[in-house]
Amino acid sequence: MKLNLKIWRQKNASDKGTFKSYTVDANTHMSFLEMLDVLNESLIAKKEEPVAFDHDCREGICGACSMVIDGQPHGPWQGTTTCQLHMREYKDGDTITIEPYRAKSFPVIKDLAVDRSAFDRIIQAGGYVSVNTGQAPDGNAIPVEKEQASLAFEAAACIGCGACVAACPNASAMLFVSAKVSHLGLLPQGDVEHSERVLNMVKQMDDEGFGRCSNVTACEAECPKEISVANIARLNRAYFSAALGSEKKV
Repeated sequence: MKLNLKIWRQKNASDKGTFKSYTVDANTHMSFLEMLDVLNESLIAKKEEPVAFDHDCREGICGACSMVIDGQPHGPWQGTTTCQLHMREYKDGDTITIEPYRAKSFPVIKDLAVDRSAFDRIIQAGGYVSVNTGQAPDGNAIPVEKEQASLAFEAAACIGCGACVAACPNASAMLFVSAKVSHLGLLPQGDVEHSERVLNMVKQMDDEGFGRCSNVTACEAECPKEISVANIARLNRAYFSAALGSEKKV
């Protein structure tokens, strides 16, 4: 089938950028990224600049394949990443608009690739559990309730792709931060640093320029791992508690 593509082309962060139109021959068995590979092969054959886009595992695990397809982060399929989207979703002659994430905190590197290192800095601010070096502790040494373990596991499914930021009208990173806070704070191993973690990660999120959450819940709808906004409520409660606790210490 022949597809018409409107792709955002931008040389670097300072370039204005614009949409350019292409046509590509694809088949229904291709993934979305394989279709872009075919396009790039044709551009290279014509000695034109290929379209830059992020990708790594191509198995819906790494979150690197982040792009906005026809106005939706990761495309029209719910609970899937861009690399899991297949061309059987489209018909011969369809026009597909492809663009990068639009957020101040995710500056465009080139074309469809954006810099999501702001997420890395948020994790560095507190998204970890401090442990002593040495032999690994017995996995059964600290009992964990089944319900807590399940909630922590669901939050840990977040792959940090940034679809929540792209979907939010305020470019908020609250779903990402709340998922990282929840998956550590719900476990007894992470409870010790919970208050400090919450304060530090929220502060770093604000410093990175992400917007405020206004409970639109578009983040949950577009999340490829279907992370629940209940984590945001949990983060808000933890933040207020930690902030009050820090004031008392002062």
